[in-house]
Amino acid sequence: MVSFTESLDYTAPGLIILPQTPQLIGLYTKIRDINTSRNEFVFCSNRIIRLLVEEGLNHLPTKEHTVTTPTGETYNGVSFEGKICGVSIMRAGESMEMGLRDCCRSVRIGKILIQRNEETAQPTLYYDKLPEDISIRYVMLLDPMLATGGSAGMAIEVLKERGVPEDRIIFLNLIACPEGIQCILKKFPSIKLVTGFIDKGLNDKNYIAPGLGDFGDRYYST
Repeated sequence: MVSFTESLDYTAPGLIILPQTPQLIGLYTKIRDINTSRNEFVFCSNRIIRLLVEEGLNHLPTKEHTVTTPTGETYNGVSFEGKICGVSIMRAGESMEMGLRDCCRSVRIGKILIQRNEETAQPTLYYDKLPEDISIRYVMLLDPMLATGGSAGMAIEVLKERGVPEDRIIFLNLIACPEGIQCILKKFPSIKLVTGFIDKGLNDKNYIAPGLGDFGDRYYST
């Protein structure tokens, strides 16, 4: 086991970690447990996903907006600027789509299929379907696990090739490791990376440790 945790800059501008509250740690304890049932795993994962989406939305630009309340008073608030969309890295990333839809009604969602060679750990792009106007949107990139950063990096490259500015990409994931974070933020310093937890590193099979196993298999019971 090689750990990069000590060399990771936790204050990097693009790195956002959810507050490590007892509620959050309790949810992670459930989804890491090998004995947790599929229904409980999905329920707890969905709660974390909702927190990640809410935090991601906090990093969208706003403008001042004044409204009148039912009492006849005015309230000086804000409204969001710009359009957003979600892009899930198939298949595990699709588990995060409902959490985004719960927070953003009628949000458009694109998909990117990237598969990792289990022997080399290198990613290959197989398919992408994205909104035609994605270049003018803020993109919530969805993938539960950030391991080596290969798949996420390829997905970000696809978005940039479609005209999405790097600083309009917000990458949401449940668990990340230092190696993946360093890979992404070094190559794409202007993105926002929102994660719920940073594990200690990759094992000799390039799996996140302690991790939680294969997220897609456990979420979809396959």
